[in-house]
Amino acid sequence: MDPETRSGTTPSAAFIPLLDLAAHLGPLADDLRAAFEEVLGSQRFIMGPKVEEFERALAAYCHSRFAYGVSSGTDALLAALMALGVQPGDEIVTTPYTFFATVGAVARLGAVPVFVDIDPDTFNLDTRLLETALGSRTRGIIPVHLFGQMVEMEPVLQTARERGLWVVEDAAQAIGAEVHGQRAGTLGDIGCFSFFPSKNLGCLGDGGAVTTEGEALAATLDVLRNHGARPKYHHALVGANFRLDALQAAVLLVKLPHLDSWTASRQANAARYRRLFVEAGLAARPEGGGGGVGSPALKEAPVVLPHEAPERRHIYNQFVLRVRDRDGLLAHLREHQVGCEVYYPVPLHEQECFASLGYRRGDFPEAELAARQTLALPIYPELKDAQAERVVGVIAEFYGC
Repeated sequence: MDPETRSGTTPSAAFIPLLDLAAHLGPLADDLRAAFEEVLGSQRFIMGPKVEEFERALAAYCHSRFAYGVSSGTDALLAALMALGVQPGDEIVTTPYTFFATVGAVARLGAVPVFVDIDPDTFNLDTRLLETALGSRTRGIIPVHLFGQMVEMEPVLQTARERGLWVVEDAAQAIGAEVHGQRAGTLGDIGCFSFFPSKNLGCLGDGGAVTTEGEALAATLDVLRNHGARPKYHHALVGANFRLDALQAAVLLVKLPHLDSWTASRQANAARYRRLFVEAGLAARPEGGGGGVGSPALKEAPVVLPHEAPERRHIYNQFVLRVRDRDGLLAHLREHQVGCEVYYPVPLHEQECFASLGYRRGDFPEAELAARQTLALPIYPELKDAQAERVVGVIAEFYGC
């Protein structure tokens, strides 16, 4: 089971989960039951009016012209690459510090991921390094808006315009995030979202979506997600079953109106953590940053707080620290029943399945350092003051503060 969803059973009253789905879903129980009954009564379980209603609501929320529900965030990425005509041997520039699906979708189509190291402050792709990764076979760029904070998109878009490349935004962790007032999933050619239960907007199973501003791309995505058929049994394209279930769309329609208030609670929880860490003498830099290779940050204090880059709306899908002796702290937190997780312990260029790409340890030092130093803490909207204080107190105990 994914550690993010290990929240249905509480080991003890003192346990603080990484994500408390019981507390999250409990207030919505009656509305969810009513939504289930509506779908059950309609007998429309695959696609249909409930999915279309959700797509309209999602497009409005994301400030996107088109939005289509799909079966998962992974399938959103795969459908996006298929719609853009990715072919075997095409090179796609992205980050080595992300969830596997970003690069797995590239590899499944026979394309070649080309990695760029990360910005040590935001953990996002370092746009200053984009030019070093471009070649004659480069076809596109996949910036990942990691942990709920967007990549600085203008350098990415400018590079794409100059080189005739497409841009697919992996916004799986960033629904509602903004950069310079523009929302995730609307700046590139296609945006990809996940509704995995641990996401800020999660369904009760797998689900995802794609967004786009382009009418032709929208039409292609719409057809691809249903086996490439239009009309039924007539296939101009080879697509797949990327459809979103009506039951999941109904769940998401119940939850979507609450998303901004949940985001505000996550932001408030992040601010509270910042205050508590500074007051405890654990973090010298309230605004984070400066935690990369060669930085003295973890010598000055045992914790470096998340950095909010200028002109961003950070939605805090995760609250990720850099910490001294990460593995020791991880064990200490778990021993004291505080939920925590490492995102991500092995960068993608070091994964066994990508050994054929020829990368070696040391090629992307910032990604590798982040993999050794980072730790995510509970940040869910329902986190109580006393719980946050206990989380920080357990960390302070570990460092002797």
